[in-house]
Amino acid sequence: MGTARVCAEVSKSLTVSTSCTDTINGYHEFKISGYSLAKGVGIGKYVASETFMVGGYSWAIYFYPDGKSPEDNSAYVSLFIALASEGADVRALFELTLVDQSGNNKHKVHSHFGRALESGPYTLKYRGSMWGYKRFFRRTGLESSDYLKDNSLLVRCRVGVVKSHTEGPRSYNIPVPVSDLGQQLGNLLECGKGCDVTFKVGEETFPAHKLVLATRSPVFRAQLFGPLGDRNTQCINIEDMESPIFKVLLHFIYWDELPDMQELMGTDSKSGSTLVAQHLLAAADCYALERLKAICESKLCEGIAINTVATTLALAEQHHCFQLKAVCLKFVALPANLKAVMQTDGFDYLKKSCPTLLTELLEYVARLSEHSVVASGQQKEIFADGCDVNGRRVKQRLH
Repeated sequence: MGTARVCAEVSKSLTVSTSCTDTINGYHEFKISGYSLAKGVGIGKYVASETFMVGGYSWAIYFYPDGKSPEDNSAYVSLFIALASEGADVRALFELTLVDQSGNNKHKVHSHFGRALESGPYTLKYRGSMWGYKRFFRRTGLESSDYLKDNSLLVRCRVGVVKSHTEGPRSYNIPVPVSDLGQQLGNLLECGKGCDVTFKVGEETFPAHKLVLATRSPVFRAQLFGPLGDRNTQCINIEDMESPIFKVLLHFIYWDELPDMQELMGTDSKSGSTLVAQHLLAAADCYALERLKAICESKLCEGIAINTVATTLALAEQHHCFQLKAVCLKFVALPANLKAVMQTDGFDYLKKSCPTLLTELLEYVARLSEHSVVASGQQKEIFADGCDVNGRRVKQRLH
């Protein structure tokens, strides 16, 4: 009887925890075009992929057309995966695949995944640490293989960053509700309680709260509480904005999200949505609402079209939306689009309002024309500044 009691007490006091180790996996595909032009770049010289994120770290693929080691005398190509961000003792599994482009799926694969490793995962100790193969493939065999197609190679990379954590017992679980601050502020606007300023936009009026406006917009803060502002202001006239746009702007300030645009504007047409986004972007820039401005840029980028792109391009230039501007220039410069865009009213507006953009557009057209000539010869040109014809900078991190 005494023994049974002791065992029961031990059982009640026992707690359990578990150490869990797993990998966070990510993938990247790297196409190496113009392989024949890359040859002869020199032993130890490489072409690099864009960096990509896996497990909280940046990675990049490095391909050495003439090999990495002088002793191989350019007989092999070398292929490596490298840690491209700061890190100490990053443990990871790797897989490098040279894709068979004939469709026969006879890929060349070097992988840590799916097999036991005697010394465990590979460890990278600092930025620039690499895993891969100096003698990944003999060049003579590669150049007569199905891995090379249209003078291009295709490499797929898999990275599995090893992460560990300990799970202990959880006797209680108290759910935490999601934040509803936007809901509360939105209700404050809708009920109208405590409003101390009114905006007059055309024939409509919009009551609001000075403190909320000042918190969300530095422009409103300066206007309402700045040294040149009038704290006793109770009514403000808005003369350069239509009332539906101001209503959306005010909704965003309180809710931190856009309302149902179809219901608000009474249309679900693509051109109507683009027009609203254009006006709203200008309003967001006027009141320094950077998140709203970014949302408008994204929507305009998604809805880019022949009949609206010129107006959007002018707007991007006027309001310093550099990413949106680049997308519009690239779209307009395409031979399939250029002529049609030039026949729109928006292009006439572009010429009058932003004449300097025409020079940039001509540069894009010239660059695309040059690229098409080069591409027709199965070549890929790299300029002296380290960028290719698409403007992508070749990363030069390791030697």
